[in-house]
Amino acid sequence: MNKTIPIFIGYDPRERAATNVLIDSLYQTSSTPLAITPLITPQLQTQGLYSRARDPKQSTAFSFTRFLVPHLMNFKGWAIFMDCDMLCRNDINNLWKQRNDEYAVMCVHHQHSPNETVKFQGEPQTPYPKKNWSSLMLMNCQRCTSLTPEYVNKASGLELHRFHWLAGDHEIGEINEEWNHLIDVQNTEKASSAKLLHWTLGGPWFRDQRTMGGSLAAEWFSARDESTKLWD
Repeated sequence: MNKTIPIFIGYDPRERAATNVLIDSLYQTSSTPLAITPLITPQLQTQGLYSRARDPKQSTAFSFTRFLVPHLMNFKGWAIFMDCDMLCRNDINNLWKQRNDEYAVMCVHHQHSPNETVKFQGEPQTPYPKKNWSSLMLMNCQRCTSLTPEYVNKASGLELHRFHWLAGDHEIGEINEEWNHLIDVQNTEKASSAKLLHWTLGGPWFRDQRTMGGSLAAEWFSARDESTKLWD
């Protein structure tokens, strides 16, 4: 039996530093071998899997490519998708163990209704039901067969992010919010016990947001420095 955990990370060229630090944090905390694949848009385009024009409401390069994960898995087994603007503090295997074949998708059921109209780098902040649910997903790929490349390239953003490709909300399992803590959105007191930090409003890898999250920004810089440490 393959015991490697397949993880797909949303990739945006503006957030390369965030992606690299997240990957290192996953490796450093995992007790299980990982197979990590960044979803790089030009590569998916070259393979003929992604052809959408840039949506005015699209804030990252991976807003829609995340929904290609089941296809990339040949609609078999489970996989994890996560945004790149995260930092893992706990063994990702503890999240992996929560997968439940009763569901097609499992995620944190955030109740996030943003008041702001823009987020990082002036990108649009679009409110909609189930916002941030798709930023971290355990995907039961054999039950996500509606997510063909044809559908992903044609469906509206709301259809994708609101899980209209499922038969209903009963197919969406719930993960504890400690696995997707929204920095500067959720109660800061909960950050101390969070297993996965998420800078959904922009993080310290952007020059004008170097202190985003306060002490959590310092934690990210510490993780970055550790990942690039030179050894004698």
